Amino acid sequence: MKIVQVCPTYYPHIGGVEYAVKSIAERLVKLSHEVTVLAGEPDITQPREEVINGVRVVRWPTWCPGGAYHFPRERSDLEKLLKEFAKNVDIVHIHSVHAIFTVFSGLTIKNSVHDVKIVVTPHYHGGGHTSLRKLLWIYWRRKVTALLSSTNIVHAVCRREASLLNLHYPRIQRKIVIVPNGVEEDVLDYEWRGQNSDYIIYAGRIEKYKRLELAVEIAKKLGLKLLIVGRGLYERRLRKYAVKRYRGMVEFLEPQPRDKYLELLSRARYAINLSKHEAYSIFTAEALAMRVPVIVSKEIVENLEAESKPFDKELVLAVKAPIKTWNEIVQVYLSKLYRNSKVWHDKRVG
Repeated sequence: MKIVQVCPTYYPHIGGVEYAVKSIAERLVKLSHEVTVLAGEPDITQPREEVINGVRVVRWPTWCPGGAYHFPRERSDLEKLLKEFAKNVDIVHIHSVHAIFTVFSGLTIKNSVHDVKIVVTPHYHGGGHTSLRKLLWIYWRRKVTALLSSTNIVHAVCRREASLLNLHYPRIQRKIVIVPNGVEEDVLDYEWRGQNSDYIIYAGRIEKYKRLELAVEIAKKLGLKLLIVGRGLYERRLRKYAVKRYRGMVEFLEPQPRDKYLELLSRARYAINLSKHEAYSIFTAEALAMRVPVIVSKEIVENLEAESKPFDKELVLAVKAPIKTWNEIVQVYLSKLYRNSKVWHDKRVG
């Protein structure tokens, strides 16, 4: 099967979408499928190609003011490439409706004369996270509606995301298929050893909507150090807040090598993720797969269908969830998301 995955950016860029696309793409290649990832890239002026672990990666120049929006450059050439994909692939899988690059790509392919199956994974947050982005979303929602209405399958990663999509776009109800994200198999090599640890850990992008100031306050209340692993546009302001409120007890680390990160996670007293705007938190899923207790928002508990108990006001302590590995999840992709493609159908009939 020939599959194109379209995403705002791709590895080595760090983020939940990038991680999910890489995890699925590489496993599809190992199962003898031909996979191309078309990804936006803000640091180039001309398209470029490379192969990463068997996956063909086409990086397309984009403009990303404030690390957002992902405006595609060279649009006429991009349209030609997308129409070429539409002629020669079985599945086009669009990831994220919160980027202009991905929605533009999906609509361009859908409006081509060729009949290609389109799957959209919205990674849906419900709107923007700043006043400007909320205002722009009023217009952008029409584009998202056009894409979701014309696609074959809308893939939600949890029941809560599916409910939100159904509420905002009621006409797509029958198209929604729920398949959760997974975790890397190496996570299962680690077990929680942080019962007497002196730190709490957060790993991921440092953004305002992650509510990391509240994480600082919780660490201070518990008398534990807060370790923040990641990068983001909100880092400078968060550092100032941390120095003012909990001097010397908040440590910022760059993204770590995989084994180092997993070791830090397994040795933490708690993991913490207080965002209310995530379709699926892979960092939280990795912690729960190790049985690390996680201080989270009620929204994340609902997304992961985790067992939990009250912690503090609107927060809860998650202790267990039905987490699957990516090897398990890729099989569900093939059976539930890609099964109606022409090539899949022909193989089954033949």
